[in-house]
Amino acid sequence: MRKHWLIKLLMSLAVLVGFGLVMGRQEPIHAASEPTYTIGTVDSFEPFEIPNNRGTYNGKNPGIEIEMLQQIAKHEGFKYRLKVMSFDATLTALQAGQIDASMGGMSVTNERKATIDFTKSYYDSGVVMAVASNSNIKSLKQLKGKTVAVKSGTSGAIYAKSIANKYGFKIKYYKTDNTMWSDVANGNSAATFDDEPVLRYGIRNGMKLRVVTKAVNSQPVAMGIKKGQNQELLHKLNDGITWMQKTGRMQKLLDKYTKGSASKADSASQRTIPALIKNNAGALTAGLVETLKLTIVGAFLALVFGIILGVMGIAENKVLTGISSTLIYIFRGMPMIVLAFFIYIGMPGLIGHKIPLFTAGVITLMLDEGAYVGAIVKGGFDAVDRGQWEAARSLGLPYSKALVKVIMPQGIKIMVPSLVNQFIITLKDTSILSAIGVMELTQTGTVIISRNLEGFKMWLIIGVIYIVIITLLTWLSNYVQRKVA
Repeated sequence: MRKHWLIKLLMSLAVLVGFGLVMGRQEPIHAASEPTYTIGTVDSFEPFEIPNNRGTYNGKNPGIEIEMLQQIAKHEGFKYRLKVMSFDATLTALQAGQIDASMGGMSVTNERKATIDFTKSYYDSGVVMAVASNSNIKSLKQLKGKTVAVKSGTSGAIYAKSIANKYGFKIKYYKTDNTMWSDVANGNSAATFDDEPVLRYGIRNGMKLRVVTKAVNSQPVAMGIKKGQNQELLHKLNDGITWMQKTGRMQKLLDKYTKGSASKADSASQRTIPALIKNNAGALTAGLVETLKLTIVGAFLALVFGIILGVMGIAENKVLTGISSTLIYIFRGMPMIVLAFFIYIGMPGLIGHKIPLFTAGVITLMLDEGAYVGAIVKGGFDAVDRGQWEAARSLGLPYSKALVKVIMPQGIKIMVPSLVNQFIITLKDTSILSAIGVMELTQTGTVIISRNLEGFKMWLIIGVIYIVIITLLTWLSNYVQRKVA
């Protein structure tokens, strides 16, 4: 009897996970009449990648590499889907087979050549150092004992690491340019190293920094393919780059983004909090909806998974209790960001199939939050007086009916406050999924800030949105607890 209801629970979980797979949000795919490739790119790396406020590249002036890819795909006769993530994640995803090619202002280095086949170069980029506009630092020698900010995996980070001991400075790593630049502009770091066109683009568009060194360590920029793989795509990209260079299209594209006049800065009235909310209402709404979808689906699956773990944890079968304790220990002990990267980037290499971004986020929430729910459920059942079990069994009730009819109603009253609190934590934990490129509310804010550089105001707006949602959930939890009581 016990095995029968446990099998039913496990089958239900499998159905729900399948539902999550169906809900997985795929990037827009072009018509399938021609070969379709998955291209990994970064969430923002101006002027190479310039996302719109929704974090996509469907608008005007999407950046050098996006426009280049659009022209090459049309000329060479292939389709593509973009997969947006952090720069270092694109390199990992390339090796895991999650994407067919990677781009993001990627410098061609000997170290990368060991695992990546690069296309022909279409730009040479050097590294420069920038400091806050009001800083007295003018040379590398003045960095001794100070901290510099760099973006993980970039040529700027590689160069900074190569000279850190010589000039005696420490390095602090960031995932996005705007966060790194803001850290320097606010005085938290003394300087930053980045590709010259990227830094100058940011300065032209309002970032309060100034370049103080000449470009050094110039390296070619190219797209990358996993070594020995997708040679047909590599051939098409190389042909396309050659075609653009010979026809002058490439130089025209480069001049558009590197020599053009600075974009017209917003007036002071357009940078107020009400104006920022109005101008970015669509993006913020889309990010909020994605956050709520992740929260609802993830929390529901986590509840089911947690109940199964909790019930297994109080079973009379020692094997089941051992499995429950082990799973709870593993998923509670593993940092959620590590779990997210493992599922989204690591798992495809093991199962041989790509995992949609939304699905990866939901599975991450289910496993991580489900482990905590499992501990709560187990604790709630264990808190019911043992005499209740004995009384139910003495009346001839089988284990499953004793659990459902006698123990569960009492245990639920004990669990409800903790379960509701865990639901609120799930909402906040969705922000961690921005690390793998999920376009929830936090990632939406990052993309918006990369365009308007209004970090303080935008994070204040997003913080208030979270507080409002959590306040509503808290009121709901209080209502539920009163009803249960």
